[in-house]
Amino acid sequence: MLDIRLATRQDVPVLLTLIRQLASFERKSAKAMVAEEDLVRDGYGPQPKFRAVIARWVDQTAGYASFFYFYSTFQGRPALFLEDLFVLEQFRGHGIGKALLSTVAKLAIQENCFGLRWEVLEWNREAIEFYERLGATSLDERKVIALENEALRRMAAAIKTDR
Repeated sequence: MLDIRLATRQDVPVLLTLIRQLASFERKSAKAMVAEEDLVRDGYGPQPKFRAVIARWVDQTAGYASFFYFYSTFQGRPALFLEDLFVLEQFRGHGIGKALLSTVAKLAIQENCFGLRWEVLEWNREAIEFYERLGATSLDERKVIALENEALRRMAAAIKTDR
């Protein structure tokens, strides 16, 4: 009844729909500006920036996970960063989220990664409790920091170099 596989270029329209549904769930629809061309370029171009797996339940798209590498200088090895893990509401309670997470964890092990990390919104208690039941730990000593948009441009221009 459950099938999980790596997403292909042909899955981009489905992936885009799922991303928009996740953005709506997270109350951030206005921030989901991604287009099919972006996903094709960054997921299936010459230097892929991310990968994704898609879950199907009884021949219906049920959810997805997207992820990419990051590198730990302390560990001297890569890990996978889970950008998105999302199951459509009507498919929740069937173990699909756990199966998606397990699939990404297996890939991390196969690729000699030291771990798997992700972020969760503080208000999403259901997800936090789900992750804790699976044995995940919260890295409370860390705070997510971001430079985006205009702040990123200002920082890039802060010091002039010859490059």
